[in-house]
Amino acid sequence: MKQGRKSFRRRFGTWGLMGLLWLGGCWLTGCAGPVSALPAESERILPEEAFAPTEEIVLETIGEEPETEAETAEGPGEEQIQVRTEQDGMIHSYLTGELVPVSQGCRRPLAIMMSNDKESLPQYGINRAGVVYEAPVEATMNRYLAILEDYDDLDRIGSVRSCRTYYIYFAREFDAIYAHFGQSTFAKPYLKAIDNINGIDGTGGAAYYRSKDKRSPHNAYASFDGIQRVIGRLGYSQEYDPEYQGHFRFTAPGTQVTLTGADAREAYKVSPGYRLNQPWFSYNEDDGLYYRFQYGGPHMGSEGQIAVKNLIIQYCSGGYYATTDYRNINVHEPSWGYFITGGRMEDITWEKDGEYGVTHYYDASGREIVLNPGKTWICIIPTNDMQPMSVEAKDGTPVL
Repeated sequence: MKQGRKSFRRRFGTWGLMGLLWLGGCWLTGCAGPVSALPAESERILPEEAFAPTEEIVLETIGEEPETEAETAEGPGEEQIQVRTEQDGMIHSYLTGELVPVSQGCRRPLAIMMSNDKESLPQYGINRAGVVYEAPVEATMNRYLAILEDYDDLDRIGSVRSCRTYYIYFAREFDAIYAHFGQSTFAKPYLKAIDNINGIDGTGGAAYYRSKDKRSPHNAYASFDGIQRVIGRLGYSQEYDPEYQGHFRFTAPGTQVTLTGADAREAYKVSPGYRLNQPWFSYNEDDGLYYRFQYGGPHMGSEGQIAVKNLIIQYCSGGYYATTDYRNINVHEPSWGYFITGGRMEDITWEKDGEYGVTHYYDASGREIVLNPGKTWICIIPTNDMQPMSVEAKDGTPVL
């Protein structure tokens, strides 16, 4: 573990970080810029007393008891963390930790922008995404970045919308090829930092088409064949960078994460606090998944209601560009949030490993969190103008 991360966690507790985020809104002027543009380290130090380590994670063996209490009391041992291995033509996915065909799991994923306007629903292909980022783009409007490796048989993906700066950073964290239909003026300079397929600049248009069942701008879609044609034309490699080591850590086969630390509590209904679509996630004990709802009903993708195994709530300082409605979200300055899985939640902090590096999430004891294998939904929440997040226990009692 890098010393810089450790020293940050010693100085900052969850509540200290909440205060820092409110202050962050006062100085934020650039859009998710490099860490070097942020305030000096000495300006952000809070007392050590603000941070009280607690035990956060217990790993339970499915179908049998852990061998000793020590295996779970100190968090997951290395033997309980998944190792990416290939077996019988299958390999553990970087996105979900589940076994997938080698042809998919060893190919760089597609990170594609998707609309969430009512006129564009349902989203095609979103049920296949191993990871989804949800974040505001303009005023209260949200969009998604769906990261897919299983899309070979899809002839309709989207609808596809334009790029924003912070989505470029998210896509880079997974060494993905980024697909978008245009971009904001503020995001354009950052596109040179990623292999991307742009639907309107003359380089990637062949990857997209307009459907006849939706009105523009809600009818731009991509297909697997079109994406593959353009990847070949642009000469992008589809092999992961040799230095890429994955984003998340997952439990080994036969184990699962159960959150039992001092700050862990039930989380059966989770409402992130987005104003326009008013989404929430409802936990189903039968399959251990969080089912998604929005606009007053089930959130249906083209292949059924969306459901995920893990939720990450990531708070970020934010603002707007000048006098526009375009969001300016800082995804570099370390902050706080929540990790939710298995009907329970815990406080976390997060920090990004350099400008284009991976974002790491830590529990209150300073350990990097371990996800249950399955799909993950990440809510990016600006702290400047969001309505409060709410969480309910199994019996409906407010938890947050």
